[in-house]
Amino acid sequence: MADAIKDVFNRDYLHKLAADIHVVYPHFKTDEFVKSTMDEAWDSLELKGRMRQITINLGKFLPANYSEAITVIDNVIVNQGSWLESFCLYFPDFVEVFGQDDWDISIAALERYTPYASAEFAVRPFIINDEERMMAQMYAWSKSDNQHVRRLASEGCRPALPWAQALPKFKKDPALILPILEQLKTDPDIYVRKSVANNLNDISKTHPDLVAKLAKDWYGENEYTNWIVKHGCRTLLKKGNRDALAIFGFHDAKAVDANNFTIDAQTVAIGDSFNFSFTITTKDATKARLEYAIDFVKSTGKRNRKIFQISEISLNANESKTYAKNHSFADLSTRKHYPGTHSITLIVNGLERSTLDFEVKNHQIKP
Repeated sequence: MADAIKDVFNRDYLHKLAADIHVVYPHFKTDEFVKSTMDEAWDSLELKGRMRQITINLGKFLPANYSEAITVIDNVIVNQGSWLESFCLYFPDFVEVFGQDDWDISIAALERYTPYASAEFAVRPFIINDEERMMAQMYAWSKSDNQHVRRLASEGCRPALPWAQALPKFKKDPALILPILEQLKTDPDIYVRKSVANNLNDISKTHPDLVAKLAKDWYGENEYTNWIVKHGCRTLLKKGNRDALAIFGFHDAKAVDANNFTIDAQTVAIGDSFNFSFTITTKDATKARLEYAIDFVKSTGKRNRKIFQISEISLNANESKTYAKNHSFADLSTRKHYPGTHSITLIVNGLERSTLDFEVKNHQIKP
C-alpha cells in the first residue's frame, strides 16, 4: 500500500525545512521547531492538520514581526525552491493564519508562493473578510502571465472546493465568480482549464440553469473553451439535464433503442464482480451517451445512486452495437459495499431504459 501523503512530513522532512530556514535566518531554533511540531498529537493528525501544525510552529520560531517573517519565507523559497515541489501548503497557510491584518503584504506573498504551493485554501478567508476587494484581486490575477496565478484566480473561489473553507455566499450567488471564468475560458494551459471546468461544475450543483445557459453561449467558440464546457457540465450530464445534453448532440432521448439488457448473476459477493450486457440500435444517424446507474445499499439500509459512463458515440443509420461490461464490488477508500438488494439501470441520452435488481452478499470465507 502506498504511503499516505501526510507521511512525507516526517522528522527528516522537518529537519530539512528547519535547516533551510536557518540558512537565511540564523536565529531559527531548528531542534526546538521540530520538537514542538512533532508533539504528542502529531501522529494522529491528518494532512491538513499537519500543515496547520507546521504553520503554527513557524509562527512561534520565525520573527514576531509579520513582514520580517514573510521576508524569511521569501528567501527560503528563492534559495531552496527545488524541494518545494512537495505538498507544502504551510507557507500559504502561514499567510492565511498570520496575515489577515496586512492585506498588501499578504496578497503579494500569496501571488509569489502559489507557483510553489498553491494558495487556493489560503485565499478563502480573505474572500470572506472582504469579498469585493478580494474578488477584484482574483480578477486581476486571472490576467497574469503565470499559469499558477491564473489558476489560483479560479480555484480559490470555487464554491465547493474540496477540503476547503466554505464560501456560502457564492453557493447562493456566484455572480462575482463569472467575470473570472469569462477571462479564463480560452486559457491555453490545461492546469488552468481544469480549474475553470471544476468551478463551473461546482456552480452547476446549485445553479444548473445558469451553467447550462453559459455552456450553450460558450460552446463552439474555441477548442479550449469547448473542453472546459464539456468537463464543467459533467454533473449536469449525469443528471440528465436536457439543455446540457443538447449542447453536445445527445438531445434525442428516443433516437436509440436499447434491448437485451441482462446481468450474468442475480447475486454477487462483496469483493467480486458481475457482468452485464445490452444492445443498442438506431434507424437514423445520431449520437448516444451511454451510462449505467447502480443504486447502492448504504449502512443505514437506504440506497444511494452512483452513475458510471460507458461511452459517447456517433451511430450511423441502421447501426447496431452490443456492449458487455464488468462492474467490481470491491471495497474502495471512497466506497464501501453493504449487503442488500441493489439495482442497475441502463441510461441512454439521459433517459432511463431498463432496471434490474440483484443481491449483494457478504463475501464467504472458505474454510
